[in-house]
Amino acid sequence: MFERIYIEDTVRDHCRTVGILKKFPTAEAIPCSRYGEIFNLKRQNFRVQKAKPALILAEKQGTKVLPTPAEYGLGADRHYYFSHMLNCLYDCRYCFLQGMYRSSNFVLFVNYEDFESEIKEVANAHPDETCIFFSGYDCDSLALESLTGFAGHFLQTFRELPNSTLELRTKSAKVSSLLEAKPLTNVVVAFTLSPDPVAQALEHKAPTLSARIRAIKKLASHGWKIGLRFDPLIYFVNCEKVYRDFVDETLKQIPLAAIHSITLGLFRSPKTIFNNMESLYPEEPLFMGNLKLSNGIVRYSEEVETRFAETAEAQILKHVPEDLLFRQQ
Repeated sequence: MFERIYIEDTVRDHCRTVGILKKFPTAEAIPCSRYGEIFNLKRQNFRVQKAKPALILAEKQGTKVLPTPAEYGLGADRHYYFSHMLNCLYDCRYCFLQGMYRSSNFVLFVNYEDFESEIKEVANAHPDETCIFFSGYDCDSLALESLTGFAGHFLQTFRELPNSTLELRTKSAKVSSLLEAKPLTNVVVAFTLSPDPVAQALEHKAPTLSARIRAIKKLASHGWKIGLRFDPLIYFVNCEKVYRDFVDETLKQIPLAAIHSITLGLFRSPKTIFNNMESLYPEEPLFMGNLKLSNGIVRYSEEVETRFAETAEAQILKHVPEDLLFRQQ
C-alpha cells in the first residue's frame, strides 16, 4: 500500500513504528527530523498525491486533547477532540482536509500512550461531569485500523473512564475488530451517512451507503452504540425528497435502542479552505452553485439552510425522540 514511509528520528525505535515497518518490508524507509519537513512542503499538489500517498510516522508534541467549538456537542458537560492521524483514506469532495493541508500524505502519531495520559488527565480533572472525546475529524477513526490498531488501543483506555465517552467517527465498513471485542457502553461508533446520489457523486473511495448500513446493523446486533451523522447535508435538485426517503430507509433498518445520537450538519467552509478545495476541482458541481459567502464562511443561503434542515429534522423525529437529535451549527 505504501511505497515510501517517512520516520521521525524520535519514533524510529518505537514499538508501533517497528510493527508497521514489518507490514511493509519493501517500502522505502526515509528518516526525517520532524514530519512538517515533508507534510508542510510548499508546491505540493493534494490531488496528485492522493493517488499514491506516503505514510509519515511521527510523535505528536504539545497539547493533544482540545475542547471542541461550543456549537459542536452531544449534550455532555464537556466535549473534546483529539487526532491520532492527519488525512483520510477516502476522497470526499466536500472534505475540509483537502483545503486545509498542502499534502495528502498520511501522518500517524504513534505515541498513543501520550494521548492516553492526557485524556485520562482531562477526564479525571472533572470526575463529577460527563466528557465526550471525539476522534475522526482529521482522519477516519477505523479506515486504517488494521494498520494503526488505534481503536483497539483506546477501547482499553475508556474501560477505565466510566464518566467519559469515546466517539469513533468513520465511513468505514471494516468493523471486524469491534465485532471481536466486548462492546463498551461509553464508546459510540459514529457513521457519516449520505443518500446514494451524494455518496456516489462526492464520497470517492468510501464504502457504499449499503455497505455502511450493513456494518451498522452488525455492530448494533453485537451491542455497540451507534451514532448517525447526517453531515454535511448537500443541496441539489429534488434533494428534500431524496433526503426524506434516505432518512426513512436508514432509520427503519437500525434498532432505536442501538442509537446513541443523531446529528445534522450543513455544508460550511471558511473562505480560504473553500478556495483551496475549489482550485483542486474547478469543475466540481458542488462548488459551482447555491453556495454564498457570508461573514467569511461559504455556505448555502439562510433560506435554503433553514428549509433543508427543518425538512430533514422533521423526518428524523418521526423515528426517534427529540433528545437523540443534535443540530450542528
